[in-house]
Amino acid sequence: MYAMQYELNLPTDYDMGIIRRRVETFGDRTDDFGGLGIKAYLVQDQANGAVVNQYAPFYLWNDAAGMSRFLWGGGFFSGICQSFGRPSVRQWTGAAVMAGGDVDQPAVSATKNVWQLPAEVDPTEPVAEARAALERMVEMPGVHSSAIAVDPGRWELVHFTLWSGEPGTVPGTRYQVLHLSTPGTKQLFG
Repeated sequence: MYAMQYELNLPTDYDMGIIRRRVETFGDRTDDFGGLGIKAYLVQDQANGAVVNQYAPFYLWNDAAGMSRFLWGGGFFSGICQSFGRPSVRQWTGAAVMAGGDVDQPAVSATKNVWQLPAEVDPTEPVAEARAALERMVEMPGVHSSAIAVDPGRWELVHFTLWSGEPGTVPGTRYQVLHLSTPGTKQLFG
């Protein structure tokens, strides 16, 4: 599993309806994209209390070939580049992913928590601790699914969770889910 995200920070006065219409129009194009486990079309909207206006889709890929086809195979990421310029794309190597009790419910919100692994330690222990936290997370009410992944270039760990409602008190950045494509969840949760 591979995790990926790009974040488009938009002006304070940006009409977030443009992003919402874009997702309504094109979101289902990834509903059957080969190699994709999950794509969460995420936004932060200042009109709803967020600090920024942002479009920040988050992906869980079952294979690198699908991710590559999306990024430079034409027709998908090209649309983002044409409309907003080419954003930097973050990638993490998957460590674990699990379905929550609400995996069959629509996901309406998401959280992403990112932290640096301590420089002086072997990554084995912090990643094992993150896996244990993931197991506890998926037992929480309202969890659709949750994943942890590591960027070994930065030694950064990301914990991403989809929710069927508003999350309670959990750390991280909060997003609204506009659409969820789930073509490869069976393989992802395998």
